[in-house]
Amino acid sequence: MKILYVAFLPFLTLLAISKEPMNKKNGRAIQTEITMEQDSVLRHVVLFKFKEGTSQEKISEIEDAFAALPSKIPEIAGYEWGLNNSPEGLNKGLTHAFLLTFNSEADRAIYLPHPDHKAFGALLSPHLADVTVVDYWSKEN
Repeated sequence: MKILYVAFLPFLTLLAISKEPMNKKNGRAIQTEITMEQDSVLRHVVLFKFKEGTSQEKISEIEDAFAALPSKIPEIAGYEWGLNNSPEGLNKGLTHAFLLTFNSEADRAIYLPHPDHKAFGALLSPHLADVTVVDYWSKEN
């Protein structure tokens, strides 16, 4: 699929163009259009569940290591984290929430294979029971 980027201030319009129809309506191809406001940012949400028996000392070391990534990887535009305290009981054992902000998909593409991110993953992996990652472009109403 070829992506065509067309800028219309104050919006950035992305048109997805494919030789094959993406959708069909009355036998004709339908072009898909996604519009993002210029001030939109890419959010990278990471949720952790630690293995039973992981010590609080090891969890603290992992928290500190994750918090150090923004100082090592300049493409991270924002970082925050916290512990689950939802009273709904729907967290499925996920206890830690991390929110990283990127200004572009290119910045995220640098972060993911970055050696410091990989080293963090090596520290984390032996203690991780589950992880969920969701990325999205922010929207304001």
